[in-house]
Amino acid sequence: MSSLYGPRVKIVRRLGLNVFNLPKANKGMKKGAARSDKKLSNYGGQLLEKQRLRAYYQVPENQIARYFEKARKSKDQTGHALIKLLETRLDNLVYRAGFASSIRQARQMVVHGHILVNGKKVDRPSYQVLVGDEISLREKSRSNDMFKDNFAGASAYPYIVKDENKFSAKLVKMPEREEIPIEIEDVLVVEYYSH
Repeated sequence: MSSLYGPRVKIVRRLGLNVFNLPKANKGMKKGAARSDKKLSNYGGQLLEKQRLRAYYQVPENQIARYFEKARKSKDQTGHALIKLLETRLDNLVYRAGFASSIRQARQMVVHGHILVNGKKVDRPSYQVLVGDEISLREKSRSNDMFKDNFAGASAYPYIVKDENKFSAKLVKMPEREEIPIEIEDVLVVEYYSH
């Protein structure tokens, strides 16, 4: 799975998990279920979990490997630290806060300069957001109906506080692993990268 930019339902079917949260992919999951029920080798299971993690955050392989090295040096459990690093990327928090309806759209918004961090334009999707940082929609972009509808309709997470009047969201604490809405067996990912 070198590219994460293909037909998303096919990717979901191949991974056996609806990583993109697509309603129509749930039908496709039944077709892929037979394949995912096959007994995988230890390495196969580790590889599958790593691919699922990559698909959730849509991050290239080389970046995931770098995040893993950083996570290994953390005081936290390696798997938890890895997921927290990915969860606090700017593109992911733009998605979680509800500025965008998908991580792809969030990345595009960041790259195109619609997003500010603490009042300054940041156009790097991999920018690491710190506790206390405020993410907001650029003034000119606030009249865009799609962005407004996304932001108003999004659900909140315990580590993000939204201010709908200011079109902003703040990372108020590091997310706990159980608060992060992804179905991943962290241990298998750690085993994969520990070879």
